[in-house]
Amino acid sequence: MMELIVFAAAAAMVLAGALGVLFTRHPVHAALSLILTLFGIAVLFVALEANFLAAVQVIVYAGAIVVLFLFVIMLLGVDKVEAMGIDPVRLQRPIAAIVGLCTAGLVTVAILASRGSLTARPGSGLTADAADADGNIRLLARDVFSDKVLAFELTSVLLVIAVVGTVLLARKPRKGETEVTP
Repeated sequence: MMELIVFAAAAAMVLAGALGVLFTRHPVHAALSLILTLFGIAVLFVALEANFLAAVQVIVYAGAIVVLFLFVIMLLGVDKVEAMGIDPVRLQRPIAAIVGLCTAGLVTVAILASRGSLTARPGSGLTADAADADGNIRLLARDVFSDKVLAFELTSVLLVIAVVGTVLLARKPRKGETEVTP
């Protein structure tokens, strides 16, 4: 029953974030909706007991890639000026406060519920599983940082080139500058 509730909540997060990416006009709001989608997918990974994938999902995608998107959006500038005193959605701040408090409560309950369950007890078999998981992580790290390191480095160079190209293509000429066409 708990799995169904977690799946339904994560699916709702993914769908709400995806719809937010599609239908919001403001690029920063779209990037924040993308973060919601990526966190929902990370919750699904945790529900499937793929904790490493969940961590990678949060650190790499929600952390690095979306920050890169936001960096490019801020470099390009958003032309629309918004009045900060007017809420576009009524009751947005109280709802955000309630959702924040509920999230903090859920995290606290999860931490308190799992306090004693992660310690290894003699004869529990947890130490063998932990050793096997540690071996898998070592094999994965050896594979990524030896055989496939060139692919990761080329991908990072490609991302940097894409960001620089996007900034140069979208940059508006200043007064007195002539527009350079490639």
